[in-house]
Formats: sequence, C-alpha cells, structure tokens
Amino acid sequence: MSEIFILIPGRTSRQGCGISEGKFKENYRDETGAFHLCQQDMQRLSLAEGDRVRITSEGGSVEAPVRQSKGDELPPGLIFVPYGDLSSQLMGGDTHGSGMPTSKGIDVTLEKLPA
Repeated sequence: MSEIFILIPGRTSRQGCGISEGKFKENYRDETGAFHLCQQDMQRLSLAEGDRVRITSEGGSVEAPVRQSKGDELPPGLIFVPYGDLSSQLMGGDTHGSGMPTSKGIDVTLEKLPA
C-alpha cells in the first residue's frame, strides 16, 4: 500500500557540519541518507525509526530508512529529506532555465518495504 506525500528537501545544521568533513564521511552520509516524517504519519503507517521505505516521484524512486522528526517540525503529509543523493534522485531534470531543478513541493508516494 502506498501513500501520497509532499517532499520538502532542505539543508540541516548537522549536514552543514558534516560537509566540512566531506560528503563521503559518516556524519554527512548519515544525515542525508534518511527521510523524516512526523509522529502522526509514522504511527498511522505503523512505521518505526529505521524502517525502510520507497519514495517515488516522477523523477525517480529511492529506498532509505525513515526517521521521526523532532517535536512538531513537520506537519502531517510532508516528508523532509536533506539535500543530497536521495533528494537529487527524486528531482526531475528540468531546471526551467535556472540551473537548479524544482526541489520543493514534489508529489511523491511512500511505500513501506518488508523487513
């Protein structure tokens, strides 16, 4: 069963610290390697921290673990992912002449993967 969400990529402070160490180091890869959902969506979909999900957009499909966002950082229906490999694979290639593909507000489906 899949659910429709809106993907919101962005930068995090931990990602900023990790980039100074290098994109291939553990801190950066860990920070950019998971999707974040609010507690209500995690509970509704019976997801636990670390469960693997597949996120699919018109631009592509990726699999990664899911994490619960802190407090009320995210409202229901949104998925946050730090800019990086995962977000890049979900963006389309059209840059609309800006050099940067559309990255905010991408419609995606989320599917829980078997353990």
